[in-house]
Amino acid sequence: MTRLQAKHPGESEYLQAVQEVLESVEEIYNQHPEFEKAKIVERMVEPDRIFTFRVTWVDDAGQVQTNLAYRVQFNSAIGPYKGGLRFHKAVNPSMLKFLGFEQTFKNALTTLPMGGAKGGSDFDPVGKSDAEIMRFCQAFMLELWRCIGPDQDIPAGDVGVGAREIGYLNGMYTKLARQYNTGVLTGKGMNWGGSILRPEATGYGALYFLQNMLKRESKEVQGHKIAVSGFGNVAWGACKKAVELGAKVVAISGPDGVCQIPGGIDSEMIDYMLEMRASNRNRVEDMAERFPEKAHFVAGKKAWSVPCDIALPCAFQNELDAEDAAELKANGCWCCCEVSNMGCQPDAIKFFQHNGVLFAPGKAVNAGGVATSGLEMTQNANHLSWSAQEVDSKLHFIMHSIHESCVKYGTQPDGSIDYVKGANIAGFMKVATAMLEQGVI
Repeated sequence: MTRLQAKHPGESEYLQAVQEVLESVEEIYNQHPEFEKAKIVERMVEPDRIFTFRVTWVDDAGQVQTNLAYRVQFNSAIGPYKGGLRFHKAVNPSMLKFLGFEQTFKNALTTLPMGGAKGGSDFDPVGKSDAEIMRFCQAFMLELWRCIGPDQDIPAGDVGVGAREIGYLNGMYTKLARQYNTGVLTGKGMNWGGSILRPEATGYGALYFLQNMLKRESKEVQGHKIAVSGFGNVAWGACKKAVELGAKVVAISGPDGVCQIPGGIDSEMIDYMLEMRASNRNRVEDMAERFPEKAHFVAGKKAWSVPCDIALPCAFQNELDAEDAAELKANGCWCCCEVSNMGCQPDAIKFFQHNGVLFAPGKAVNAGGVATSGLEMTQNANHLSWSAQEVDSKLHFIMHSIHESCVKYGTQPDGSIDYVKGANIAGFMKVATAMLEQGVI
């Protein structure tokens, strides 16, 4: 089995993600000499191509601003490239390579024909006006539009890119391409080709996966306390579905600290999360200021400082470290579902696995978002408009199928489930087999 070395400085995040997968699949890989002969691993760990481009735009003060942007088209063995765009000051090629790599396996788990990709820019939306965000999105699409398309590469939203940004991006694409194609981006508005439930889908899917996990343990979501990091679309959807299923969300966090919610988040507070996200202020303290009788803000603390049964990292990669994992365990947490992409650091995952805390990785847990994007693509291609019940039913089926794949490949001799290993092997086998059958290209 190949041992990877960094080819470029600053690729630690990417190598971390790749080595995790390689360690999980080594045993089954060695059972397939045809994979070694075709050098599947060596080919799989490098993206098909990476586009790097400059984005120049003018801010509200009339000053010219310049950002770097990227699109990593990682693997298209099972379908056109599919993956989100991220606007965040920390975006760099290494981050997008590991996200694209993870996306390849996540998409393979969904049962839908989608390859893996990721893109974005070091543009920071915090504090920007709507007009500035629009101008940036238009300048971004001016460079990207020739590299995407409904049968080539279909971007979606991610951190810093929601329905507003997708709208601006799509409008510019339509102008440049001189054609209206609803299938070139997903996460669109309902009035112009979007799929119902798409904004909630990642969070909803995570709770459906959690339901399947707990069912195997003869438990259910109802009645348990949940701590959530973040307050964007993913966290919003997770909170919404958790409350619907009878759980109590007792904490949400942001870069400034944590909001403790002893009585549990309610529908009014969940709705306010959307306003918080749209404000570009990136402050969870706003929740405590808006609902002082329900929420208490603690600066500098994380959601994991609040006693809970279940932890849902929903914010950013590597957000939960080994110290956080130990604090969660000490505070009574017995289950962690990684909703953000690679939200837990390797040492945190090992702590959970070695200390009896149920753990499932993001590539399985958060696949509901891209799965619903795939359903949006299907609706666009066939001029369909499914109801919320139809989309939700399909999402239930997909998340159940992903869970079953994890169980199939992750069941250990003692009957426990290694969800990390199961998800990695299931995704790897689908992509590797497709690559093998299509020859050396």
